[in-house]
Amino acid sequence: MRLNFLPIAALVVALAFAGPALAADLTVTVKGDDGTPLPDAVVLVHPAGGAGMGGPIHYSWPIVMTQQNISFNPYVLIVPVGSTVAFPNKDKVRHHVYSFSAAKKFELKLYGQQEERTVNFDKAGVVALGCNIHDVMIGYIYVADTPFAAKTNAAGEAVIHGLPGGAGTLTVWHPDMKAKAPIDQSLAAGADTAAVALGLKPVSLRHKKSTASMAM
Repeated sequence: MRLNFLPIAALVVALAFAGPALAADLTVTVKGDDGTPLPDAVVLVHPAGGAGMGGPIHYSWPIVMTQQNISFNPYVLIVPVGSTVAFPNKDKVRHHVYSFSAAKKFELKLYGQQEERTVNFDKAGVVALGCNIHDVMIGYIYVADTPFAAKTNAAGEAVIHGLPGGAGTLTVWHPDMKAKAPIDQSLAAGADTAAVALGLKPVSLRHKKSTASMAM
């Protein structure tokens, strides 16, 4: 019996192509159904087969929800499951932060300027925030179970870095969506761009952050 052997160089090349795909970036554009770019949309990717999902999840931004100028800052904050979020008060007035959301029900009773409270978020999902003292204060924490997460900028764009090259599921959520749950769509292997259009609530029902100055 005759055996055929590949040259060493050819074998190395063959193994290289047979190995895992290189990590890549994905740019996602999110717009409303009227074509308007949507900032503050949460964009997640769950790779097929759980690729790249091992180990604790860490994000590059601070896990902090500040109360400042009678508002939550940021308006939308993405945090990993199991993280502890700080709630510092930088206003001259006291705040009473709470949530009735299924993903996390909690209450931080009245506390004042330069004081801070913390809450642990142990379940994935959307957590809507309010203040019992100031009805205009509305914010959101999205508790995510994937390291591949980003939030859209003013142009409605988000970039997720370091994705495995295989297929996966793209998940998008925005506070003004008609749907109560995030939307999912398939992501093809090797994709580097994606576009999502979201149906929004009527303007009269959307949250509008007040720009009026308020006495502190």
